[in-house]
Amino acid sequence: MGWNPDIYLDDHLLKCIVPRMIPALRIAPSLDLPVGIEELRAEAAGEGFSFVDKLVSEWRSGTNRFSCPGETFLVAFRATDLVACGGLNRDPYTDEGGVGRLRHLYIRKSDRRSGVGLALVQQLLDHAESAFHLVRLRTATREAADFYVRLGFHVVQDEAATHVRSLRQL
Repeated sequence: MGWNPDIYLDDHLLKCIVPRMIPALRIAPSLDLPVGIEELRAEAAGEGFSFVDKLVSEWRSGTNRFSCPGETFLVAFRATDLVACGGLNRDPYTDEGGVGRLRHLYIRKSDRRSGVGLALVQQLLDHAESAFHLVRLRTATREAADFYVRLGFHVVQDEAATHVRSLRQL
């Protein structure tokens, strides 16, 4: 009798051999708060992050909708599930022209280290190149700080930013 793989492959081996089917990632600009933002907001709050609350609050009040020249708000979906969001503003913490700021970037915990953050930040930086020569951000976690350094940002000692990245020469 020949070898029958159905007999010998248990669930553990099958998971090792057959890659997990992950729905395609779709990243797009959003002109409104996306469906699923409340779930993302709750997850972020559960991790101790308040910046998604601030995003929603500022959006609803009209304070910040990423609608000025050079700005954008991107959302990332896998199928119909919102897995990430992030925006690019003119940096409100400096009077220097041509400085953008990555803001309110949040990746669902289950989607971290899967390329979602990289894809989202790369699209934000691609968009920034047309309007800004420098992009700044502030992060409070070591994991995020290391992520941004891997993407070419430099650590800075500044009251309003922890990282910067030059996009082009003046």
